[in-house]
Amino acid sequence: MNILAPVRRDRVLAELPQCLRKEAALHGHKDFHPRVTCACQEHRTGTVGFKISKVIVVGDLSVGKTCLINRFCKDTFDKNYKATIGVDFEMERFEVLGIPFSLQLWDTAGQERFKCIASTYYRGAQAIIIVFNLNDVASLEHTKQWLADALKENDPSSVLLFLVGSKKDLSYALMEKDALQVAQEMKAEYWAVSSLTGENVREFFFRVAALTFEANVLAELEKSGARRIGDVVRINSDDSNLYLTASKKKPTCCP
Repeated sequence: MNILAPVRRDRVLAELPQCLRKEAALHGHKDFHPRVTCACQEHRTGTVGFKISKVIVVGDLSVGKTCLINRFCKDTFDKNYKATIGVDFEMERFEVLGIPFSLQLWDTAGQERFKCIASTYYRGAQAIIIVFNLNDVASLEHTKQWLADALKENDPSSVLLFLVGSKKDLSYALMEKDALQVAQEMKAEYWAVSSLTGENVREFFFRVAALTFEANVLAELEKSGARRIGDVVRINSDDSNLYLTASKKKPTCCP
């Protein structure tokens, strides 16, 4: 998808999409963090005009990783399954709180022989989506190893985790309890979806976009510290304080 194309109207987010199950929610709050909302209103979000988060999708062979991404990105479902070789990715645009934002979705191979290739693309992820088949107990058991492999290349304290049960259109009720328990152990948000029917797919990716955007902005605000976008930097000055804050109205919505 062309990242310069206009954002589709149905991908404009003004509020935080709700989680599928409260008992498996990654975040308890219902709205964006007040600092994020305020920063977006004041256009103090660093590289205003283009923001991006990397999301990797991992899981066993044939659990439906590619179908999940294609259902959201292309609104298609291909019954003729073709295993992903190495990695593939899609770019999807959103507008979150008035700020352009993109998700870079990395679809990784589930075959053992491609694991070394795929793992080289794990680094720098803002979110990890671990997919399993709701009708395959072994694929759920393997999610812990997939997560461990992905976390070797990322900081566990700064990455968002999502456990996704695919093929919800088939019988899955017996695995729901176990999946919720695994999600809670992982500290991941749990979703059950169907790429065939599209059930919960759009809602899930909107949730991923909103939470990664929020984390992205909060991280930038922490890095920027006291200096804000728009401050004037004095060069060739003897003054020890190189930052001269431009005179402007003090914000009323946040510090």
